[in-house]
Amino acid sequence: MKKISLFMLLMAVMLIIAACGSDDAADNSGSSSGDGGSEGAKYTVGIDTTYPPFEFEEDGEYTGIDIDLITAIAENQGFEIEFSPMDFSGIIPALQAGQLDIAIAGMSITDERKNVVDFSDPYFDAGLTLVVSSDNTEIETLEDLQGKTVAVKSGTTGAEFARANEGEYGFTVSQFEDSPSMFQEVSNGNADVLIEDYPVIAYAISESGLDLKTVGERLNGDQYGIAVLKGENADVLEQINAGLQELRDSGEYDEILGKYIAE
Repeated sequence: MKKISLFMLLMAVMLIIAACGSDDAADNSGSSSGDGGSEGAKYTVGIDTTYPPFEFEEDGEYTGIDIDLITAIAENQGFEIEFSPMDFSGIIPALQAGQLDIAIAGMSITDERKNVVDFSDPYFDAGLTLVVSSDNTEIETLEDLQGKTVAVKSGTTGAEFARANEGEYGFTVSQFEDSPSMFQEVSNGNADVLIEDYPVIAYAISESGLDLKTVGERLNGDQYGIAVLKGENADVLEQINAGLQELRDSGEYDEILGKYIAE
């Protein structure tokens, strides 16, 4: 009889312990999955660090208009970012492959790109321009490019513009993967002219003392936008637009531009 009572007591204790363990497990499970949501979300941002004043590397740190802008937007909207530098031509394919969540790289908003990505509200008014060596007196307009070699950067609107107009104006296109190589090609006389976004080349000439000059009128009226993969990350794009507007309203947007582009 005592043996049976002892056995029943032990069984009761074991059941109590098991019940407590189940409650703890349930509590632990709830705490690990209950916080999630968008708070503390982290996004990978594609950039091209050969594109000052928008994106470049200085003393081992990424800097420029685009870097400061997306960093400020992230802080304003409460998400985190991690930069992934790459050639400009690889940024949209990286978005398509799921390697990037966001792209900011002085990317002009075009109808062709809209087939693949969704853009934020425009954050900068740019525009293409012709650039020649400082001693060149022959080239002022597209009509002067007959028989000339035009250097462009792969994947840019400058490259698209050149390809679309080479037949009409009779020039040859020479393509490069980065801006410094393209600049050097014209400085060395291996190409007659290059096509680049005006603010980028104006900054490069001013800061780097390049033996180049801009000529003629702007070739178009490009606007830059921040991109996400088409049909994806609509909530992120909404945050980007909201953050961008708040930066404009607060004056921080103008402060960022003022650090890199003189009035």
